[in-house]
Amino acid sequence: MSKENLYLCMGSACHQMGVYEVLPAIQRLLAEYQVDDRIEFKGSFCLECCSHGIVMKFRDTLFLHINPENVEEKFKQEILPEIQKAVGSTV
Repeated sequence: MSKENLYLCMGSACHQMGVYEVLPAIQRLLAEYQVDDRIEFKGSFCLECCSHGIVMKFRDTLFLHINPENVEEKFKQEILPEIQKAVGSTV
């Protein structure tokens, strides 16, 4: 079974905004919601949305304004539902 890609921008602006605090939180949440076996979590070069906070991309959807303080809420409200639609999971 092939995995879907979830990208986290690792560009310099996102680096300055705390991407290295967001990264382990996303890894933990993917495992916690049991979608890590269907999602390939990857770092990405700049996603060209530097004025919109830390950015993630799943398929053609960009998730903006992510930061270490709101990453869990953003994951649950925005990212997880998109992943679940794509992989057919309702964890």
